[in-house]
Formats: sequence, structure tokens, C-alpha cells
Amino acid sequence: MSRITVTRHDPDEHVEWNDLLARSPHATPLHLDGALTTLADHSNTRLHRLVAHKGQQPVGLFPVFSQRRGPLTLAFSPPPSQNVDYLGPALLDTDQLKRRKLDKRNLRFVEACLDWVDDELGANYVNVRTSFRYRDPRPFDWNDFAVRTKYTYVLDLEPTKDELFATFSGDARSTIRQVRDSDREVTVEVGDGTDVRRILSQLERRLESTGRKLHLDPEFVVALYDELDDVVRPYVARVDGEYHGGIVTLESNGTVHAWQGGAKTDSDLDLNDYLDWRIIRDAKDRGNDRYDLVGAESQRLCWYKSKFGPDLEPYHIAQRSSRTMDALANLYKRLR
Repeated sequence: MSRITVTRHDPDEHVEWNDLLARSPHATPLHLDGALTTLADHSNTRLHRLVAHKGQQPVGLFPVFSQRRGPLTLAFSPPPSQNVDYLGPALLDTDQLKRRKLDKRNLRFVEACLDWVDDELGANYVNVRTSFRYRDPRPFDWNDFAVRTKYTYVLDLEPTKDELFATFSGDARSTIRQVRDSDREVTVEVGDGTDVRRILSQLERRLESTGRKLHLDPEFVVALYDELDDVVRPYVARVDGEYHGGIVTLESNGTVHAWQGGAKTDSDLDLNDYLDWRIIRDAKDRGNDRYDLVGAESQRLCWYKSKFGPDLEPYHIAQRSSRTMDALANLYKRLR
């Protein structure tokens, strides 16, 4: 039986990273090659695109970022400080695998990648945040990682638009109708890099007004917008031609993620429900099957996000450190 081997992906290889990624049900927008490079550039980390093979067959991808802190080596997927919620392992070609074979493939793939991290990086601390599409974090648990479950809200876009609208809460439907029927001129459109900065600046001011901080470099998001065609979309709402709010979305692999923005506006119209509804309709028109509202941990925000009738989906944080590195776990939390 062929064992699984792991190598770093060579950009000069004839098989492109993104071509392999298209074969994974676990891929997120930030697994894309250009996103990984941009993320490394803006997080002061070194990128390792790990590719696992069984014989000659590629079976999984695992982007890892490393960073030196004095004598210590840290490994992340994703790196801290850029407000990226998911990354981690992405298995390939799993549709035809039965349960037993899938479990074995997942375990051997993750173990081979972790062995590479240990052997090649000598990491003292490893932190992995998986996508909600990656359903089985047990290999991390079986390899002495502490695994925690987090949650996000995901809306199934399979129903018709009318059916989706009918599942929204009464106040969401009412708000959307009020904006739609207003005698004000309300427009929602996809903007540009300038609008990315405007959305994040508004979000930063909103967070600061409540004593919080935006742990994200706006230039990182602008760089992603410039790098990834049709992946980063800054949706902008204007009232009578004046900017009032926006949401930056990420899109790939059938899922649109409401990543940044949605700050409470100063408008006398409640625009965020209307913004989300426009994004949902556009996502469905482009053939996507999921709308990820990104996060279900804040009780205050849960009341807003749950009004769209989404499903609660788990994702996982897997963490391992040496005894001397326990203090760095707290550092990582502060960096995020």
C-alpha cells in the first residue's frame, strides 16, 4: 500500500496549485494561490504550500505559514492578525470514497503534513483553523492537539428566492420592503478598491466607538481585491448617491462569505438587511449554493445573523504547543 508523502509545492511545476484546489470540497477563497501569497506578504510569515501524494496521486493540500520568534518557530494555518477565519487542510477527490477509506485518507494525510511541519520546521507551536466544509478534525485530536469547536451561520441557497425570503424573520422582511419601497434613491452595487477602504474605515470607527479594535490591515484586503479577480467584491449601499455602508465578500467553491463590513450606519433607513438580501440574490444568480455569514459566536450579532434562517455550522481550532510555549497561546489570541 502506497504511503502518503508530503512536499512543498513548486510554483514552476506543471500542475498548478489552483487546479488541484478545484478538486477539493474543503477549499475556501483564501486557499487560492494568490490569496496565500498576499496573506504571507501582509503577515510577516513564510508560506509553505504542502501537497500530499499517495504514490503519484495528489490527495490533499495544506497551506502552512511559519514565523520565527527568537529561538522559537510558530506554525499557523491561517496566520494571525489578518482576521482570516478559516484555512487548514483540504482533501482532494473525496466524493467517491466510502466512510472507512475517507477516514483513513484524512488521518494519514493530516499526520503526514504534521510530520512535515515537525521535521522541516521544528515548530514549537501549531495553530490550525479549519473551514466549516472540513467536517472531521479527529486526526488533530488523535495527534495530541487540543481541538475546540466554533460556529458560523450558513444559508443554503438551493431554494428559490421567494422561498428564501419567506424563511427570513418578520422584521427582516419588513425592513427589506421598507428600503425597497422608500421614496429615497437606494442603490447597491459592487465597488472598487477605494470602496474596500471606505467599508473598512467605517467598520473601524464603529468598533472603536464600542471600545474594540479592527484586527485587520485594510491594505491586505485591498491587495486581495487587486490580486483575485471576481473573488473579492465590495458591495456598497448608497442613499441619494451618498455612501452609507457596505460589505466585503469573498467567493469561491460555491460559497459567498460575508467577510468584513456591515457596520451600523447613520442612515435613517436600515440598510444592512437590504445589503445582505442583495448579496444573497447575486450569489444565487451566480450559481453559488451557500452564503456564509461568517461567525456565530457573538450573542449580539447572532440575533442579527439568525434572522435570515441559516443553519448553524461548526468549524474547529486545533492547537498544539510544547510546555514552554503555553504562554504563546495567549499571545496568538491577542494577535488575532
